[in-house]
Amino acid sequence: MRKYCLLVALILPGAGWANEPIQPMEPAKVTNPEKVELGKMLFFEPRLSKSGAISCNSCHNLATGGVDNQVSSLGHKWKVGPINSPTVLNSSLNFVQFWDGRAKDLKEQAAGPIANPLEMAFTHNLAVETLHTLPGYRTRFSAVYGKDNFGIDEVTDAIAAFEETLVTPNAPFDRWLKGDSKALTAQQLKGYELFKAKGCTTCHNGVAIGGNSYQKMGLVKSYKTDNPAQGRGAVTGEKQFIGWFKVPTLRNIELTYPYFHDGAVWDLKEAVQIMADIQLGQRLTDQEAEDMTAYLKSLTGEQPQIVLPQLPPSQPDTPKPEVKS
Repeated sequence: MRKYCLLVALILPGAGWANEPIQPMEPAKVTNPEKVELGKMLFFEPRLSKSGAISCNSCHNLATGGVDNQVSSLGHKWKVGPINSPTVLNSSLNFVQFWDGRAKDLKEQAAGPIANPLEMAFTHNLAVETLHTLPGYRTRFSAVYGKDNFGIDEVTDAIAAFEETLVTPNAPFDRWLKGDSKALTAQQLKGYELFKAKGCTTCHNGVAIGGNSYQKMGLVKSYKTDNPAQGRGAVTGEKQFIGWFKVPTLRNIELTYPYFHDGAVWDLKEAVQIMADIQLGQRLTDQEAEDMTAYLKSLTGEQPQIVLPQLPPSQPDTPKPEVKS
């Protein structure tokens, strides 16, 4: 029956994908381009950091899949963060933000790094005061929000609006779901069937192929790591949730190495084998791992084409708010 359904999906354009555990990604719909443009400026704005050198894009580089391809990101004074930076691409589809889910949405998430001493190491008040010294920002905030006296709520709201546009539609797998029978190779189709048959879609499903639940890292077999992050348990204070993390999206996964919350694995095939073992209790053959990896590479969508914004210049007669060391 499965082979028959697959054959029907291949022959009839658009047939059958509604019954699949994964749905195609659609392009972003921009309803407020002025707010999005402001958010883009703030996303690339290093003056939101204490050093004036770190922006959101430093750790979530839009040129490299929305990540920095580091085990852990470097923050203020070269401090190393405790966890791998997840991709910002398609992050609007996450049911919560951060690996441990401590932020309910993108707006709340955007506020975190600014004040985190391991990241941008500023304060919200000083970050906003810095923006107020720049006439270009005052003009834009006034146009978007109808007031000159903007605060951190408006700053993070604009950043979130920009991040909501960072979706990656039209991956080969999306085109196959919509009826393009030539979008995937035979190996990728075989890998997708394995992906479903082995039980991967229990956690990696929906449009984002993840990002909609928590799961214990090492569900069947324990996962050994030196990383100190405790996941959801650190947020709730409940011991039973130590080691539980938000299931990451698999979209663009070939670009977002190294893998897992501790950034311990650099090879996608190896990551597939480890997850099958510790999460599902299954040992994949080398060929099965190759096929599944080939399928995962079909999840790389069209990357956002971002024109770098021209940030407002600092005014020579306007001192930056005093920052104590």
